[in-house]
Amino acid sequence: MEKKTKSIIAVSAAVIVTVAAVGIINATKSNGGAGGPGGFNKRGGAGGSTVFTVRSAEAKVSTLNDYVITNGEVESQSAVDVFPSMSGKVSQVNVLLGSQVRKGDVIAKIDPSEPGTKYALSPVEAPISGSIVSSPLKVGTTVTTNSAITMIGDVDNLQVTASIPERYVAELKTGLKAEVYLEAYPGVTFTATVSRVSPVVDSATRTKQVILNFDRKDSRVNAGMFAKVKLYTTKYSGKVTVPSDAVVTNDDGSAYLFVVNDNYTVSRRSVKTGKSVDSVIQITDNLVQGERVVYEGMLSLSDGAAVNDLENPNPNAAKSAKKEVPENAAPVQLAADGGKR
Repeated sequence: MEKKTKSIIAVSAAVIVTVAAVGIINATKSNGGAGGPGGFNKRGGAGGSTVFTVRSAEAKVSTLNDYVITNGEVESQSAVDVFPSMSGKVSQVNVLLGSQVRKGDVIAKIDPSEPGTKYALSPVEAPISGSIVSSPLKVGTTVTTNSAITMIGDVDNLQVTASIPERYVAELKTGLKAEVYLEAYPGVTFTATVSRVSPVVDSATRTKQVILNFDRKDSRVNAGMFAKVKLYTTKYSGKVTVPSDAVVTNDDGSAYLFVVNDNYTVSRRSVKTGKSVDSVIQITDNLVQGERVVYEGMLSLSDGAAVNDLENPNPNAAKSAKKEVPENAAPVQLAADGGKR
């Protein structure tokens, strides 16, 4: 009977100690973890305050290179139509599409004879050296002195002709660099340089024509190809730049952004903006190089809010999180001295 009583007392003591331990653990969690009232909560904030998850980027001084995108066509730098000197019928053709010719070569002959008359054949000579870039007329075709027999072009020296909208005319000049993209070669970039700028604006299309020469010869480029041209115009340098998404614009046109402080709170800061190119914008006032600005999640922020920056995590928050007791931890089993299982 005495042994049974001791066993009951031991079990009761174990239960009491276990309940007390669990209560202490829960009380510790409700007070913010290992640090008590001043510690970090599960979201990393102090004293249980709301912490907003954001992404930030470092403000940097960089150069923005503005550009214009337009369409163009690959052409021979020199190409001429070939006309006969007499009217008549094409009696002989000595070239094919793509044939190489030298200046003075006879490429065709015209028979100027009429019914009842007989004349010597009239030769058609190549005015320049190059390649036949258009199909010659067929034998038997009737031509006049205004009929082009074929076209000769210099396919070894190609150029791109592009039309630039009138609003960019002030930025056009020789020497500007461009990237040329051809549908036949997706993902391949061909570089070119502006060699000539038209002195007039086309009144019908409100565009100005520019000629670009390829920086290097490439056998993949053929005359007649369609080209997409990315023409770089003006460079903007010497200013701090940030992602455009970081800037919030008010209805009155003023702008602000949120700067991440060393203690992982944010400060709302009014700024002035400059040029913007490809989702990057200049900040001309009230921001210095090296500061971090929020570019994702800033619409939920207010001045002084605590943040969890995914791009630049807070090392102190990580250390505090390790000290927390996991919610799913098993209760500690304690047994009274002398208790029997």
